[in-house]
Amino acid sequence: MQRSIQPLPISLKLLVTAVGTACLLSACGGKTDMASAPTSTAPAAITSSTLVFDGGATAAQAAGATFEPTYHLAPVLPDTPSAIDADGSSSSAHEAPQVKLIPEAVRRNSTSHLAVSKLVAGETVTMSPSASTAATTVYYRPAQIRAAYGLPALPASYANLSAAQLAQYGAGQTIYIIDSFDDQMIAGELGAFSQLFGLPACNSVTLAANASLPLSAPSKNGCDFYKIYSGANGTMSATAPAYDAKWAVETALDVQWAHAMAPLARIVLIEAPNATFGGMTGAIQLANKMGPGVVSMSFAGNEGSYVLGADSYFQAPNMTYFAATGDSGAAVSWPAVSPNVMAVGGTTLNYSGTGARSEVAWSSTGGGISAFEPTPAYQTTKSAGMQNYGFRAVADVAFNADPNSGQMTAVIPNQTTCSFCQVSWVIAGGTSLATPQWAGLAAIANAMRVQAGKGMLGDPHVALYTQIASTAATYAADFYDVATGNDGTCAVCVTKKGYDVPTGLGTPNASALINTLTGLQMASAPSVSGGYSISAIAGKAMTFTATVTDANAYTMSLQGAPNGMTINSKAVVTWNSPVAGTYTVNVVATDSKTGLTGQGVYTVFVATATVPVISSGTVAVTAGQALTFPVVVSDANPTSLTISGNPSGMTLSSAGLVSWAKPVAGTYSVTITAKDMINGLSAVGVYSVIVNKTAGPVVIGGNVAAVASTPVNFTVTTTDTNPCTWSLAGAPTGMSISANGAISWNSPIAGSYSVNVVAKDSKTGLVGTGVVGFTVTQAGGPIVTATGLTGKVGTPLSGTIQINDSSSNISGVGIGGAPAGMSVNASGGMSTFSVKWSAPVAGTYNLQVSATDAAGKSTAASIIVSITN
Repeated sequence: MQRSIQPLPISLKLLVTAVGTACLLSACGGKTDMASAPTSTAPAAITSSTLVFDGGATAAQAAGATFEPTYHLAPVLPDTPSAIDADGSSSSAHEAPQVKLIPEAVRRNSTSHLAVSKLVAGETVTMSPSASTAATTVYYRPAQIRAAYGLPALPASYANLSAAQLAQYGAGQTIYIIDSFDDQMIAGELGAFSQLFGLPACNSVTLAANASLPLSAPSKNGCDFYKIYSGANGTMSATAPAYDAKWAVETALDVQWAHAMAPLARIVLIEAPNATFGGMTGAIQLANKMGPGVVSMSFAGNEGSYVLGADSYFQAPNMTYFAATGDSGAAVSWPAVSPNVMAVGGTTLNYSGTGARSEVAWSSTGGGISAFEPTPAYQTTKSAGMQNYGFRAVADVAFNADPNSGQMTAVIPNQTTCSFCQVSWVIAGGTSLATPQWAGLAAIANAMRVQAGKGMLGDPHVALYTQIASTAATYAADFYDVATGNDGTCAVCVTKKGYDVPTGLGTPNASALINTLTGLQMASAPSVSGGYSISAIAGKAMTFTATVTDANAYTMSLQGAPNGMTINSKAVVTWNSPVAGTYTVNVVATDSKTGLTGQGVYTVFVATATVPVISSGTVAVTAGQALTFPVVVSDANPTSLTISGNPSGMTLSSAGLVSWAKPVAGTYSVTITAKDMINGLSAVGVYSVIVNKTAGPVVIGGNVAAVASTPVNFTVTTTDTNPCTWSLAGAPTGMSISANGAISWNSPIAGSYSVNVVAKDSKTGLVGTGVVGFTVTQAGGPIVTATGLTGKVGTPLSGTIQINDSSSNISGVGIGGAPAGMSVNASGGMSTFSVKWSAPVAGTYNLQVSATDAAGKSTAASIIVSITN
């Protein structure tokens, strides 16, 4: 039975908080401090931040969150491996593991992501006070690991195997390996590993980036190997990621040891373009589209409130997910913390080649109690040793992970510079090594279930916790209960009988466990959507619907709900009178037949019903001059802005800036509406925008003294910035004006004249006028010649006044009306005067010039000086 989310009258988005520090890829794990015992305190509320999961399906990249490979390598290289197993005989299966002396100089080397090049050179690297001081390391081959954990020996030949035998080696199943960056030599590394240890060679298959999905069914009698580049949000890319030496080692050990467990399973390596949250989740989404199968994730990052929203990545049908718990001791990491993911911890293996193995918890394995994920239903059962931890506990299971009980892995180091790119052998460890081996076991279980006519495993938590670990005899047969060792000093860091945090339910007795999983009817708990944020307004009724999937009828209930919030049988949550605040609510579905429960976590934000406050005002501008002004909005919540009544060309940005590149003269009433994006309440601001007409040209006129019959010229100026056309009104016969404003009169007639000079702006069409006065006397006497002066405030101004007399000498000159700061000085006797003003002041000034000659004749002229801003 399935019900889907219905359209709601409120905003429904999943908001998660990005990891505060960079996530650390681990074969291995995060850095959360587990020094104290877990409490049942409710997890911190989800807050809106850099990650937004739209509908719980797609995540934006977490800003600054990256994953680093932190696999472990023993601080010494193994001896050159023998080819004892190359013939497929598994001859080494019951031999003791090889032992290698660790030189004193490197015994305290940190084993976390040791560079292979340093090992090859035998260099001492960064010393770690917490590193092992073991004098030797033991290391195992695939045949020995298979024997230690109870898997059947590899056959000498894979030809002519029965369908049941093929299933024992994972035939017809797919293992997805999720890693980042590009291991350019992965096919060669896998080939060398397979050849040396008698494993079947894998046929490399190329898949086009535009190929349709899901993948076609895998081969039922051979191993195919795909290397796929992932893009954004579950897409395929044709572009290989960059090479990264550390990630290449991680990739090599993941692929090889998944193949060692399930040698006939199809291996699909998905390489993310980078190690960001978005890069890794994009690769997971791509695996989901390619499914069905088993997903191995040898990376981890510190958990945060974002984990609740990320659970949706691990819900694809017929998919099983495994993730490393980490390798920095007690800590809780994602993706292992997801209740839909099998969290794989680490042990130190002791196996002599004969008899039973023994194991203790690896001191660096991750594990702990989540601060965010609620307790999943399968961990509330009476599984062996299970306690009420209050929240999700990890690990779920474990496998060998100690590099000092390590496993041989083929690597090709320095792939961008190596000359022949030869294989080197290393001794690998880390929960990254444990994870793909569990994935291989799950692939075998799937193959055998299909052979038995049953469905895929899907999520095996319920089967392991409630159908196996709750029955003492079955649990003892299927698991090695790791009850020795610890991964820290906290209350839950110590192993014990039954379930414990460092090693979960324990390590697999592989054949027995797979046989049990093959025969089980996979009872599953209800699946309840969760990880969403619900927005509501105080006092305004709200509702939302959860998605519940279950094979049987179920009942619904709420945990942690505020007073007045209810849920009905159709998973519809209602709250008629919400109260402002933030609430974390568990929506719980209980299967009516099995009694198993599933739950989804919802965070409900109830905002106070505030109304935005928005500014209003009056704005004035001149036509043609660009206009911008800000709109100021005050609101407790985010707002959206819209504009109405605006003239053509006027726009409003999302930041509240009004712009108009070319205002047109007129008066406009513009309305800006601010809408609260949480509660939907609105407010308006009204702006009166006044666009004044552009002023016409200002014409600078003057007074001109002339002598009858003697040609006179006078140039008129204007303050206009555009070209003008010129004309005269009231001009005497014979007077004309040129295109640049020069007045000419070749034969002046004695008398006084007042002439209107008209200037028309060639672009705006606006008109300005000025007056030029002409005084024409009979021949003889002084003549004053000067043009009007124009300038800008503060810009030095200069000009010249000429006085001529053809009949007598000039005997006296008077100049008056000069403003403060202007100087007028004779520069050529009594005939030439220079005008200078170093710092003009805005205004219009009239220089009065008079001249008298020796014959007693005189004249006067007026010179206009115009200074503008």
